[in-house]
Amino acid sequence: MRRIVGDNFGRLRREKGLTQEQVADLSGLSQQYLSDLERGKRNPTVVTLFELAQALGVTPTDLIKPAVGQS
Repeated sequence: MRRIVGDNFGRLRREKGLTQEQVADLSGLSQQYLSDLERGKRNPTVVTLFELAQALGVTPTDLIKPAVGQS
């Protein structure tokens, strides 16, 4: 699940044209945390998923939904 969230976060962040630093400013999370999250090293809480979704303008489900062929 950490890998799915990390992959989705990185993909959505890039699609929105945002840097980790910009998402950090928007979400209140540190750039280091976001870097770790993107690499699948963090296990985000439900609150963190909500804050990231708000910062990216997506739903929390978009962050946890496996891509086709991903599990």
